[in-house]
Amino acid sequence: MNTPPRLGLRERKKQRTRDALLRAALELFTSQGYEHTTVDEIAEAVDVSQRTFFRYFAGKEDAALFVQHLAESHFLAAVRERPPHEAPLEALRQAVLESWDTIGEAINEVVPVELHMRTFQLIESTPALLAVHLRRSVELEEEIARVIAGREGLDVDADPRPRVAVAAFAGVMRVTGRLWGAGEDASIEALRELTVSYLDHVGPALAENWRTQ
Repeated sequence: MNTPPRLGLRERKKQRTRDALLRAALELFTSQGYEHTTVDEIAEAVDVSQRTFFRYFAGKEDAALFVQHLAESHFLAAVRERPPHEAPLEALRQAVLESWDTIGEAINEVVPVELHMRTFQLIESTPALLAVHLRRSVELEEEIARVIAGREGLDVDADPRPRVAVAAFAGVMRVTGRLWGAGEDASIEALRELTVSYLDHVGPALAENWRTQ
């Protein structure tokens, strides 16, 4: 494995500033609410100017969704790396489980995982953030469908199966995310367990006659 090049002093300083602003923003969002937090408060918490905040983030929304976008990119990369012999839904399932096994380290380099999980719950309960998150989810689903089509040698615009498979998978992820967000256990383990349980029911729910069970 190639070791990424070490950042220079200037780049490391910029990264520390960005991460400090991000952590301050998420702490404020989750403690006093997204709508009640101002950019000035975030900048003041890190002892920098508002202008400095806008060097790193387009606005509050960008900061609130930053780590979630990081997690989504991590998952998309995991889908691309799944072995070609896996069936599409199995590849998606294994990719999400694998990404949960490894995303913690990537997130911890930016903010504590526990803070990210609290932010995830905040996104689910804040209409303005949820709307943006769902719009991004639609874009992500299209990206994933094209990856699945490519690995299966299909034309995504001629064969509906990649988009259907991704839609079923994404629907489960949205349901479990909403249920987890409304629950009392905010751990990644709880989210993983709930998601696995629901993914296990995708096949039977779609293919079996429920009245015979």
